[in-house]
Amino acid sequence: MESRSAYNGPRRKLVLAFDVGTTFSSISYSILDPGQVPELKGVTRFPAHDQLHISGAPKIPSIIYYDSNGKVKAVGAEAMVEGIYEQAEDEQWVKAEWFKLHLRSRVNSETEVSLIEKIPPLPPNKTAVEVFADFLTYLHECAGSYIQDAYPNGVALWASVKDEIDFVLSHPNGWEGKQQAEMRKAAIHAGLIPNTAAGHSRLSFVTEGEASLHFAIQNGLPSEAIKSGDGIVVVDAGGGTIDISSYKKRMSVSSQTFEEVAIPQCHFHGSVFVSVYAQRFLESYLADSPFADDVKHIVQCFDKTTKLRFRSTEVPQYIKFGSTRDNDADHNIRFGQLKIPGTDIAEFFQPSIDCIVKAVLEQKDAAHAPISHVVLVGGFSASDYMLTKIHAALNSCGLSIHRPENNLNKAVSEGAISFYLDRFVGVRISKMTYGVECHTLYNPNDPEHRNRIADTFVGVSGEMHVGGKFSVILPKNTQISETKEFRRHYSRTYESDFDHRKVLRINEDISCYRGSLEEPKWKDVDTENYGKLCSVEAEFSKLPRRLLQKITGLGTYYRVDFDIVLIFGLTELKAQIAWKEGGIKKRSEAKIVYDDDSDED
Repeated sequence: MESRSAYNGPRRKLVLAFDVGTTFSSISYSILDPGQVPELKGVTRFPAHDQLHISGAPKIPSIIYYDSNGKVKAVGAEAMVEGIYEQAEDEQWVKAEWFKLHLRSRVNSETEVSLIEKIPPLPPNKTAVEVFADFLTYLHECAGSYIQDAYPNGVALWASVKDEIDFVLSHPNGWEGKQQAEMRKAAIHAGLIPNTAAGHSRLSFVTEGEASLHFAIQNGLPSEAIKSGDGIVVVDAGGGTIDISSYKKRMSVSSQTFEEVAIPQCHFHGSVFVSVYAQRFLESYLADSPFADDVKHIVQCFDKTTKLRFRSTEVPQYIKFGSTRDNDADHNIRFGQLKIPGTDIAEFFQPSIDCIVKAVLEQKDAAHAPISHVVLVGGFSASDYMLTKIHAALNSCGLSIHRPENNLNKAVSEGAISFYLDRFVGVRISKMTYGVECHTLYNPNDPEHRNRIADTFVGVSGEMHVGGKFSVILPKNTQISETKEFRRHYSRTYESDFDHRKVLRINEDISCYRGSLEEPKWKDVDTENYGKLCSVEAEFSKLPRRLLQKITGLGTYYRVDFDIVLIFGLTELKAQIAWKEGGIKKRSEAKIVYDDDSDED
């Protein structure tokens, strides 16, 4: 990898990356000093870590306990210390875990309903954004405490940067602008940034797939693929999701720049679902056992030991959950240990393995470049059994499998810092077709128009129009550079009695098409695959009145012409409204507004 450049900012700066995972979370950071080459660091000490005998670990459990009034009582490792379960029971605390999954997109979710039902509910009177915010608050406090303790001048250092920290939040590949907007609300609620334009600019988002690529670059991508220009599939196997992304090095560029070569994927088949399948099995297997009520505890023990060390179907596995007095010969329980054949344990892993293999092969088939290597990162990738099975399945398809030796648990948070500093990805792929629903002048010679005669109407101009047209701004599966803009020209018409002295507000809905049609044109074809993505809002109060044209024809009306400009090449969608004034091109930033999901749990 090429050397990172020295920081050229005017004063010291701190960047914090929070990887809020389904089961575990981590923090990475970089202190930027003018003239110095930035280094990637990780927070390795958290409150109560010593009580769990995990000093130096880079992650904490993504768990919060609340009391009956909604006040935070214990977070992270604090929520796992000895005696906390009994205290929570006695004082009627409520546990929030897997809360990240409540922010997920409900669109095109392939996850089994029965699996979704296993996601623990949120605490009473708490939204997903509020719980996420409480956890961000805790991570921020942990980062501050660690930095103040880890450096000789830590207190002064923290005081000098704490009010202008730049933050990077990572999220699954399948999350879109709606989920980013909710994460931003959580960051504001947590006090990380103010709710201003300047505050918003201090928060960046990166997909877990792209963060994982940055981690892999720092920790040794397969040199053969880089030299040949072949594509690389990066598999980030985490607690809740498996994120699949494909990239290749841009051979025509001298710097270390990569481009995305296939539409990224996101699947709910992370390690927590191995435990979900284990619980299903145990609920059935122990249904008539004296230990039927202990299934939840047995699954927790499975999580901590058996799931991590499982390697072979040939060897029976043991889950130690009780004392030497706990026995049930009919169900293979002896001296507090449950014996399960390795073949049964393998079945818990199989859906995740099948998902990864299928997704990688789909990436290979769809990529804009030949794929030769697969890189596995993420905590779930540490499973030797899963690595062996994936290697066997994909190696036979001509793919080489690589798992970095460094700590896989910090891949996303460390990669997020590298994303902020290095920006290795210069080209990304559009995941769907973006456009605007509009109407167009009716053409009686066009059979598509004649077929939609029921959708015609007379506009304010006095002319006949047909509605339901889908005007494409960006087609699916298009490679986009960070500076590339996509625009379409539109006009808005107003009745003749329109008060042209009042403020003009443009509010246009941006729609998306997620289906398989290569050229979607009408929203009444494959209707279920269309949906509203967001609204673009802008205020035209400062524009000269002459841009509002008074037109007399079949009818008298006013019209304003403008372009919607969308910038997709960044990790967050941006929008602008553009127009011409006296032949000079002008533009204004537009606000993007996301509606709440309609399919809430």
